[in-house]
Amino acid sequence: QVQLVESGGGSVQAGGSLRLSCAASGVTAINNCMGWFRQPPGKEREAVAALCPGAATYYADSVKGRFTISQDSAKNAVYLQMNSLKPEDTAMYYCAAGHRWARLELSQYTLWGQGTQVTVSS
Repeated sequence: QVQLVESGGGSVQAGGSLRLSCAASGVTAINNCMGWFRQPPGKEREAVAALCPGAATYYADSVKGRFTISQDSAKNAVYLQMNSLKPEDTAMYYCAAGHRWARLELSQYTLWGQGTQVTVSS
């Protein structure tokens, strides 16, 4: 079964950290871009970070220097380490798999997880 399952969301105070995990089945980061996206309340879904073939990483300007995307090939998992969290990082976070050239282009991602909620309080 091809699916992505996110975990690791929760509530944290500003300045804190969280690590999101994405367990992948039937799809790998070897031939696909694996991305993290988020959708704040009442707003459009936006790209956060992507890990593409060749270990190339891409980040939205708003998270550069604070978030890190990584993978564990043995576990077929992708992670998003989030540090120095801000209230504006509050959103539902989604893991997605896309075309190998997808980078941060949301429309190029075709497989999505159900999401995990991240809430950052001030």
